[in-house]
Amino acid sequence: MTPDRPMFAAADRNKDAILDVLRRILPEAGTVLEIASGGGQHAAHFAREMPGLGWVPSDADAELVTHLDGMTARSDLENLLAPLHLDMLDPAWAERVTHDGLTAVINANMIHISPWQTCLNLFAGAADLLPAGGLVSLYGPFVVDGEYSSDGNRDFDSSLRGQNPDWGLRELNTVCEVAGKAGFEHAQTFEMPVNNLTVVFRRAGTN
Repeated sequence: MTPDRPMFAAADRNKDAILDVLRRILPEAGTVLEIASGGGQHAAHFAREMPGLGWVPSDADAELVTHLDGMTARSDLENLLAPLHLDMLDPAWAERVTHDGLTAVINANMIHISPWQTCLNLFAGAADLLPAGGLVSLYGPFVVDGEYSSDGNRDFDSSLRGQNPDWGLRELNTVCEVAGKAGFEHAQTFEMPVNNLTVVFRRAGTN
């Protein structure tokens, strides 16, 4: 990682697979908030490939937000919007979102490498921001019905918990329960490369 261009290899590897899913689930117009954007590869790629949508990157790391701010300022993409400094450990994070008309909140590879509270806060905040029909999309490795999808995911989970007992692959049923309590219905699950999933939740209710 260089000071002026932090890069996350996983984001480059999975960006096209995630894009394929987003093209299937997102509306043609609106604004999408990305949580934990890291180096911004996803936001820039998605903005270029889906120009009808506005894309708002964000991160909890102030240095990464500074990088994202420079990236959006230099970009020729009018739909790649100014980043936000959002920490999912802050239960009031949604109050810092200044964009109206959000249609979706997306995240890749966060809830298993952060405390469980980040997942709870993500859904609670998204419920405040999204209208009925709005989407939350989570990408990453999950445990499904108590089973790992591969030995690699089992080893990865063990490694994460060894680094930090608050980390680890999350049980999909438990994530769905959290989403349901926040007013989201489990809409779709997509099988992704390298034993990952994209799980989509839809805000319940009527406009």
